[in-house]
Amino acid sequence: MSQRAHEDSIVVPAVDSASSVCCLRSLHRRGVHTVAVSGRGSPPSFWSRYVDETVAVPSYTDDVVAYKDALLSLARRDDVRAIAPLREMDVYVPAKYDDEFAEYLEPTWPPMDTLRLAHDRLRLVEAAMEADVGVPKTHLLGDVEDWRHRQIVKSRYATLTSEYVGSFPENQHASPASVTYLEPGVEPDREHIRDEMRHDPIVQEYVPGDEYAFWALYDRGDPVATCLKRQIRAFKYAGGTSVCRETVELPELETAGRSLLDHLDWHGPASVQFKYDSAAGEFKLLEINPRFWVSLSCPVRAGLDFPYYFWSMASGEPVRAAEEYDVGVATHLLRGELVHLHSLFGEPNPYVDPPGFRERAVDIASSIYDQPNFDYLHVDDPGPFVRDVLNTVRTVGPFDR
Repeated sequence: MSQRAHEDSIVVPAVDSASSVCCLRSLHRRGVHTVAVSGRGSPPSFWSRYVDETVAVPSYTDDVVAYKDALLSLARRDDVRAIAPLREMDVYVPAKYDDEFAEYLEPTWPPMDTLRLAHDRLRLVEAAMEADVGVPKTHLLGDVEDWRHRQIVKSRYATLTSEYVGSFPENQHASPASVTYLEPGVEPDREHIRDEMRHDPIVQEYVPGDEYAFWALYDRGDPVATCLKRQIRAFKYAGGTSVCRETVELPELETAGRSLLDHLDWHGPASVQFKYDSAAGEFKLLEINPRFWVSLSCPVRAGLDFPYYFWSMASGEPVRAAEEYDVGVATHLLRGELVHLHSLFGEPNPYVDPPGFRERAVDIASSIYDQPNFDYLHVDDPGPFVRDVLNTVRTVGPFDR
């Protein structure tokens, strides 16, 4: 698609989640020129009727510096006002190269020192304790001596780059390995774990219970808009990225989320993830995603247009956020609901028993019937849903070559 001159534009990374589609739909409807960028051939976002322009860029998985240069080239355009942060690298790149990006864009990302703390889960736990926010017991793998309890191993860093792991060159990136559930009473092979994770990861107390999130947009330490989420289902029955979630109103969760982001003097969007520990009677911090969250359609459906608030902040305009949102609004990722059902037959989780298939299938069908709100599927914009289905078929079906 050709560039339309003399319009205010936003760059939206066409990621493999519906958050990019949500941004495109929200901002195009507000009259903002949308520029979708991708290192892949045909992401779902490129099929949206709300895309004004598409641009091919190098993938950061191949070369972080080349991805930075491509975003910087777009930032230099007179019409571009912002880059929507939808993945870790979309906030890491402008924060790391702040002196280059801030020359052309109003910063909508946290300073690198703050982002480094948010991405470092060990230091983040320390910061949360300073803010009087509940945390699970957390140690470096090399410092653990007691293996009697239920514990998990996960990456110390939310993303692996040269800024965090000294062995990585500047242009290299790696996604963290998945969480490992440890068998109580058995000391794991530490060297094998370090080799697999490419750094010294953390060992964390396993916290049972439901997952929640504090969604927020902050402007230099001040909250612009906030929303609370309860996770109903994730890709896996034991937890993880949500495929069905609903808005809630819980003062204790609001307090915990605000306390942490206030303490960090946060700037930009963030999703603060918690689990509710019923035994301790408190929310315990899991991590911060210093960007827009994958289930962005949920608060938008509930009345909080986070993409537009972000755009207004980036444009230097007053942000007129809604003071309230609808509680009990649920949204679904249909493909994710199917993956969730499939996970019931996968490798068992040592800490969580799977629900019955029929019971869970009925739950999913009932919630879709009660609240037919979907991340991709929209009657007036079916393209992203169709493309997502085709991409999925190519990945798992006979057309994959």
